[in-house]
Amino acid sequence: MKTLHELPRFQDRWSHLYLERGILDQESHGLVLHALDTHTPIPIDQVGLLMLGPGISITHAAMRTLADNNCLVAWVGENGIRLYAHSTGGTFSSRRLLHQAGLVSNEDSRLQVAYRMYQKRFSEGSLTDKSIEQVRGMEGIRVRKAYQEMAKKFSVAWEGRSYDQGDWFRASDINRALSAANACLYGVCHAAIVSAGYSAGLGFIHTGKMLSFVYDVADFYKTETTVPLAFELAAQGGKELERRVRAQCRDVFFQARLLDRILPDIAEVLGAPHDLGESPEEMEGHAVTLALGGPPGSVSGQSNAESAG
Repeated sequence: MKTLHELPRFQDRWSHLYLERGILDQESHGLVLHALDTHTPIPIDQVGLLMLGPGISITHAAMRTLADNNCLVAWVGENGIRLYAHSTGGTFSSRRLLHQAGLVSNEDSRLQVAYRMYQKRFSEGSLTDKSIEQVRGMEGIRVRKAYQEMAKKFSVAWEGRSYDQGDWFRASDINRALSAANACLYGVCHAAIVSAGYSAGLGFIHTGKMLSFVYDVADFYKTETTVPLAFELAAQGGKELERRVRAQCRDVFFQARLLDRILPDIAEVLGAPHDLGESPEEMEGHAVTLALGGPPGSVSGQSNAESAG
């Protein structure tokens, strides 16, 4: 019997994989992407986030295998930009969710968490003597400065952040590159959040959106990962910019040890122990559910199909 204990931890997985225009099916307890005349095995027990783009059909057996292997599935628009729907996480415990909800429901504790979130971005000095409005202003200056520095470094014309999802290709190359890179980052952070049992919608700085907490967490890493990458690839020019951005994001996330850092960083800002989660009894219940659902898929190897951008 394969139990939850045997599944790879979130930090041991690949960050994300984007698929489009094909049929995703289960074969020999693993998944295979059928696209034209190619048949590409998908290492599903090693992927944290699977982004399903236009033209993808998925079988019931494949979806069950994804759920059994605690892989977040997101149905997205072309180039992975729009998020239409997503699956649930892999934990049966509500302990982290209740801890998060308690913090966000109290104004004092919510502000304390917000300060800790901002402090992670300003590690060079304390923010204790600053009001939340001052800190927000400092954050805006920090982000604008990061954009300007990268624009100068890679000789990219920069007129500010601007794009329209309804008219995607009207945006400049750099804005499209930033959006594509951030979509990958949001997806990976979202996968970590739901995998651990937190709520994606209960944010502390961002509020009022179903992905508010995702945006809170992703902001820890943008200026380190997606912003430099987007400017570098936009400067190179060439075709298939968004696809190249998605592929390079995997390398950048790996080099930044992103999957190692997300859950400990969340635990730090929420003032929670990193191992706060399922009890042995709850883990046992999950293992029984996995067994009743059939053997989870397990396929090794990397996808090299054109559709796996």
